Amino acid sequence: MKKVLMVCLGNICRSPLAEGILRSKIDSNNVMIDSAGTAAYHVGNLPDKRSIEVANKYNIDITNQKARKFTIRDFDTFDFIYAMDESNYKNILTLARSKSDREKVKMILNETFPNKNISVPDPYYGGQDGFENVYRMLDEACELIANKFSKIK
Repeated sequence: MKKVLMVCLGNICRSPLAEGILRSKIDSNNVMIDSAGTAAYHVGNLPDKRSIEVANKYNIDITNQKARKFTIRDFDTFDFIYAMDESNYKNILTLARSKSDREKVKMILNETFPNKNISVPDPYYGGQDGFENVYRMLDEACELIANKFSKIK
């Protein structure tokens, strides 16, 4: 079973959306998906209501998720760690203990735009349209990730 972790800053906007979107696209018997934040601002909280609303719009329920902080143990648990932006990417890599840990960490939009290191913008301080834009970016990247996993046996 492959294990995927989506990571943003607070684990209430982008990474819960990415977790929910990818979960909706794959057979969860073959892939485990979770999300976390590099900061502990919202540990134990539900995703932002705007993330919940945009997910619901596309028939995805993310209300069973609770924010948690990324830990070093996540390198032992997960095969793929997708960072939402450059800052999260760097924060994750500072905790990496080995080349093997570092190789697990990827910028999620490199799935859509290889080697461009484009960040998913943080919609927290914006309006609802920011969440819609983030949803579309993550949906496209998660579609490509799901297609990759369907080819991995």
